[in-house]
Amino acid sequence: MAAMTETMTINMGPQHPSTHGVLRLVLELDGENVVKATPHIGFLHRGVEKLSEYRTYHQVIPLTDRLDYLAPMSNNLGYVLAVEKLLGITDQIPERAKVIRVMLAELTRIKSHLVWLACHALDIGAMTVFIYCFREREHIMEMYEKISGARMTSNYFRVGGLSADLPAGFEKEVREFIDAMPGHIETYEGLLTGNKIWQKRIVGVGVISGEDALDIGITGGSLRGSGIDWDLRRDHPYSGYEDYDFKVPVDDGCDTWARYKVRLDEMRESCKIVRQALDKLKPGPILADVPKVCLPPKQDVVNTIEGLIHHFKIITEGFKPEAGEIYQSVEAPKGELGFYLVSDGSARPYRMKIRPPSFLNLQALPQMVEGRLIADVVAVIGTLDIVLGDIDR
Repeated sequence: MAAMTETMTINMGPQHPSTHGVLRLVLELDGENVVKATPHIGFLHRGVEKLSEYRTYHQVIPLTDRLDYLAPMSNNLGYVLAVEKLLGITDQIPERAKVIRVMLAELTRIKSHLVWLACHALDIGAMTVFIYCFREREHIMEMYEKISGARMTSNYFRVGGLSADLPAGFEKEVREFIDAMPGHIETYEGLLTGNKIWQKRIVGVGVISGEDALDIGITGGSLRGSGIDWDLRRDHPYSGYEDYDFKVPVDDGCDTWARYKVRLDEMRESCKIVRQALDKLKPGPILADVPKVCLPPKQDVVNTIEGLIHHFKIITEGFKPEAGEIYQSVEAPKGELGFYLVSDGSARPYRMKIRPPSFLNLQALPQMVEGRLIADVVAVIGTLDIVLGDIDR
């Protein structure tokens, strides 16, 4: 008589670090093999999209920091570009502001990728890489603090430009960091790439073809790791990215190893972009000459009654774009981050809908883990590089 077996259903998560937040996976297991995986995104529910309907366009900016809280300036950039597009002032943003935006967006990409690599490695048991990555991330967070006063949910970009110019000595500090960073990436690779344990845990794990990745809506490094050559910075440039020389890393391995290699190369390319931005940086204004939209410089606010009144009126009353709708997307560290804005002519968005990359990328998880061992589930969650604030927003 043949032996009879039955599957077992278990909850995996929500717990840190393995499920990266409030993510819960309902796994149907046959022994240690995953038969079925169903993601439940939890109850973070911060209601950013609905909250935005009750705030002026400027007041929404701090809400965007908290989407992908590991990449706040990328979120800020996507949102302010969307509002500028709605207002029709995209072409009026000063060159210095655009260059600084690119520089900080790429530092943010490096910062986000450092957390990805640190946590991905730690999930699989490699602790030394975690410590090294957080050491470099600390430098970027210190830079964040100098320009915005906040280390994590930094808020520096404004509709029309920036909140202030760069502090003295900031460019020198960035250049020193960028000069050292490629060497640190080599160190990470030295610890991981040739490591047999690392290879066995990620090579051939979490496979998804380019065609399936496109069907699901995956973007970012996870898409490029499946052989799809697509990057909004190059293919739909914004903030002057068309003036920068950089490569888009692509790997057709379609597995966790390919995504690992792609993101390492992305950090190297970001270093090149930041170096070019530093070379392009010239003195000049940091805010568009649109007084009814742009907040006045802080110096004017604290020293003149006109500046104080100007600031007060924009903050309390806001500005009123013409009725219409737009969509603007940026290449955030995790993929395409898009903002769909609808204006009814008032000072507040009638509707804001966010296209978060983590949410769509997570859809691939069942296909990537079903048929694999339960130990592979953690590796696949790590390779997708998700943030639950970006998913259950």
